[in-house]
Amino acid sequence: MGVLIHIFVALHIIGIAALLGGFLTQMKAMGQGTARFVPAMLHGALTMLVTGVILVGLNEADHHHVNNIKIGVKLLVLIVILGLVYVKRDEERVDKNMFGVVGLLTAVNIFIAVLWT
Repeated sequence: MGVLIHIFVALHIIGIAALLGGFLTQMKAMGQGTARFVPAMLHGALTMLVTGVILVGLNEADHHHVNNIKIGVKLLVLIVILGLVYVKRDEERVDKNMFGVVGLLTAVNIFIAVLWT
């Protein structure tokens, strides 16, 4: 079970890398007001959602303690990110404030994962 959990943790990290990487590649465009949500951001967020749910299930099945409040907060932040990216995914330009919020929420989700013990 441990190996399976580690595989899904790796996939979860790949998802956050795609989401954050997509944001970082658009930072220059954000400054110019021409940023857009690239497909990597949507796919990364979806990967995080699916692997996160699987990780919670695997950890529960393996009798590990899961901090449900932490997971709930992370899920809420991710749903907001997914909603913003999904709704605006086909637009050529996204408001820089909305784009910045997605980047900020992505960073918040990372810090919650790392610092909330």
